[in-house]
Amino acid sequence: MTPNQSASEFDVIVIGSGMGGMTTATALSRLDHKVLLLEQAQAIGGLTHTFSRDGFSWDVGLHYCGTFGHDQFAGKILDWLSGGTIEFRSLGTIYDILRFPDGFKISVGRPAEAYKMELKDRFPDNVAEIDAYFEALLSAEEAGHMVGAERAMPEPFRSAHSWWNKRKIQRWCSRTTGEVIAELVSNPKLATVLTAQWGDYGGKPNEASFVIHGIIMGHYLEGASYPVGGAAAIAKGLVPVIEAAGGSARAGTSVSEILFEDGKAVGVRTESGEEINAPIIVSAIGAAETVKRLLPENICEQEWAREIKAFKPSVCHFEVYLGFEGDIAKHGATRANHWFHETWDINDGIWSAVADEPIQMAFVSFPSLKDPAHDPGPTKQHTGQIMVLSDWSAVAEFADGGARERPKEWAAFKEKIEAKMLAFFAEKFPVLAPLIKFHELGTPLATAAFTRHEKGGFYGLETTPRRMLSDALSARTPVPGLFLSGQDVLTPGIAGALSGGMFSAAAIDPRVFQKFR
Repeated sequence: MTPNQSASEFDVIVIGSGMGGMTTATALSRLDHKVLLLEQAQAIGGLTHTFSRDGFSWDVGLHYCGTFGHDQFAGKILDWLSGGTIEFRSLGTIYDILRFPDGFKISVGRPAEAYKMELKDRFPDNVAEIDAYFEALLSAEEAGHMVGAERAMPEPFRSAHSWWNKRKIQRWCSRTTGEVIAELVSNPKLATVLTAQWGDYGGKPNEASFVIHGIIMGHYLEGASYPVGGAAAIAKGLVPVIEAAGGSARAGTSVSEILFEDGKAVGVRTESGEEINAPIIVSAIGAAETVKRLLPENICEQEWAREIKAFKPSVCHFEVYLGFEGDIAKHGATRANHWFHETWDINDGIWSAVADEPIQMAFVSFPSLKDPAHDPGPTKQHTGQIMVLSDWSAVAEFADGGARERPKEWAAFKEKIEAKMLAFFAEKFPVLAPLIKFHELGTPLATAAFTRHEKGGFYGLETTPRRMLSDALSARTPVPGLFLSGQDVLTPGIAGALSGGMFSAAAIDPRVFQKFR
């Protein structure tokens, strides 16, 4: 044992403390495993962490979730993980408001039957097609959960399960959202409405697997919710469970490589040079980041690792964090989110942010109105966010040190982007905009620096059919002792990372499967 090496005092080491990593670590802790959770940032929580400026606080990656009520599937899992200390509250009957050209607007709400009736009222000539779409949504969601379960199964159960369910999995996983919608829906405007929330998973309809659309949209059918106390409440509820089982959660501890002996994962080395051993290593930093940053060359050349390296990163984004003073609800803010589409071409939502290209799609939310624990104080402080999905090409010239080498150009670029986004917000909320007292721009470079995801892809890997059909994205890798966790194991987002975290824990300890019933 070297001076920098520790004895194997932990059963499991989890790298990355986002929703997936925290879920895996906590689930295993619930089953008496001693887990070390490592996070390179200065706060535990990954994209569920919160930051503050001038008395305002925002979540960086959680805007709303679906089935997190105490009587709903994901909520029951979270209750088991946290011992009931994390509470999600409903956003109300309406949780998304979709806005299109020519003043066309439609509200998305619960229960699912109410939303279906709203769609049928607006598109009376397409009633049968609307029913067919919702049937397909549920069938695709079921197929997606089959894929997730397979990714946690050992052989030969996995192969048997795959053979038995192959037809259904292929039917929905192998086709894009656009292909399925085109088959089911004849009205182009209805097709646009049904795919308008694709920003929830970052996959344009003509590229994303319909299964991902089905899982994400399906988990909202009974409504949307938000954590009481904001996203940071998740880490506050889960970390004590890890520690109570003898484990530990360490922020500010970046892992430089996973250690192997005789082809088996046996520990990690941190950037400070410390070596920590454990018989099971879980990477929750993203599948591509795991392969490209943490594995030795001989393992990177294995077929499963080469397949992961071939995947492209998901979209990136710009986001302006807004601080208000005043009665924002009186001036147009709502608990429901707002989706703005400036064109009926639903695939034209990626903003390249070059020249004078207008914003084609934007997402606006007001987190302080969603949080029952928020105290606006005497000055009625509230928060909002406006987000646009973008392509890495928008910031590529400033990557790899470019922003640092050309600070004036980078500052001017950011100022221009922020001004455009603020102008867009003022156009949509003219009465509310004067209440803005603070604003700060988040860029793809900031996302890349914080998450270390390639090209700022905050949703992980591409959401294409080949991603859903890939055997390489299993929680159980072909390397003994090495597991993957997080949103790349199943689907993007908070709920997807939760599921991926549970599948990873189940691959390590099958008793976790009991919690899926």
